[in-house]
Amino acid sequence: MPALMSEQSMGEGSCREVSAVFEAGTSVTYMFQEPYPVTKNISFSSSAIYTDPAPSRENIAFSFVTAQAPSLLLFINSSSQDFLAVLLCKNGSLQVRYQLSKEETHIFTIDVENFANRRMHHLKINREGRELTVQMDQQLILSYNFSPVAEFQVIRSLTLGKVTETLGLDSEVAKANALGFVGCLSSVQYNHISPLKAALRHATIAPVTVQGTLTESSCSSMMDSDVNAVTTVHSSSDPFGKTDEREPLTNAVRSDSAVIGGVIAVVIFIIFCIIGIMTRFLYQHKQSQRSSQMKEKEYPENLDSSFRNDIDLQNTVSECKREYFI
Repeated sequence: MPALMSEQSMGEGSCREVSAVFEAGTSVTYMFQEPYPVTKNISFSSSAIYTDPAPSRENIAFSFVTAQAPSLLLFINSSSQDFLAVLLCKNGSLQVRYQLSKEETHIFTIDVENFANRRMHHLKINREGRELTVQMDQQLILSYNFSPVAEFQVIRSLTLGKVTETLGLDSEVAKANALGFVGCLSSVQYNHISPLKAALRHATIAPVTVQGTLTESSCSSMMDSDVNAVTTVHSSSDPFGKTDEREPLTNAVRSDSAVIGGVIAVVIFIIFCIIGIMTRFLYQHKQSQRSSQMKEKEYPENLDSSFRNDIDLQNTVSECKREYFI
């Protein structure tokens, strides 16, 4: 009976929402243990309530807020290297990736909008045997039937945020995992287990490991704050993009805008200086031409005066001569 009470208090979800803010590199890993025989004396810290051997179903539910893409939200791996990954692609679309064998990978993409938009989104993934359903924000997005029956061999661990173990991730999951998850996760549920609640409330007795900074907080507070301070958003029509280098960082855009504004101001200042210099030069040139024209006008007048004086002198001399001969 004590073990049952422990399962209800720690393993199962409660009415109260449990949410936490993840920073870059934050990782919450919940390890599933092998089932113990019923007759074995089990300590409280290693209780079999944390086991979930080879389930034929997955009931996953959680809410998230982020402005970062790509990012890895949830990763479940089995002892046979099969995995289930929930991630955001570079363009903000959501992908659910099932790898049930090395030769068989099922990829389901939900691209109805960019989910890295700082708004709360609610995701539910249910698989019962062959039937898979995915709901996003209370709307049924897709339904699919696996063939043959999809089933993990033995669940090994569940990770929220960045996967820190060397698990041989496929290339697309590795790209999403490179940045981890920056944002808020809330009400995380996998079958009867609440890994986020175990990490926040029962970290000393639950088989859970936390790396990096994990802060219990309401996701609504993060929605109201400026997520740009701690996140990076990429946007592209290609989910992961191989060669697209045009996605600027948000802070880099701000910095580039400031630099461009400064350059424009300098260019305008230089143009005004050039206009002022040219105006002064033209004014001086015009003054010089005006002075030259004034001198040219004065020279003929002086010439006429001099010429009249010479004529008068000649007339006087003539008159003198004329008087002398008379």
